[in-house]
Amino acid sequence: MKISEMREKSVDELQNAIVDWKKQLLESRIQLATNKLTNTSTISKTKRLIAQAKTVITEKEVQNA
Repeated sequence: MKISEMREKSVDELQNAIVDWKKQLLESRIQLATNKLTNTSTISKTKRLIAQAKTVITEKEVQNA
């Protein structure tokens, strides 16, 4: 998901997406620990998505304040 797509979503939708991405991150970390993860870049990409979503949420809260 791109930042422009994130900015079009509501805060609730972004928070739900963050929860899903955190679950995905946990699963990736478990797979990494058990040597079943083949593409290790998914961990950093997921972390980046979470950070970007949090940034967009903060931007929206500042605009509404």
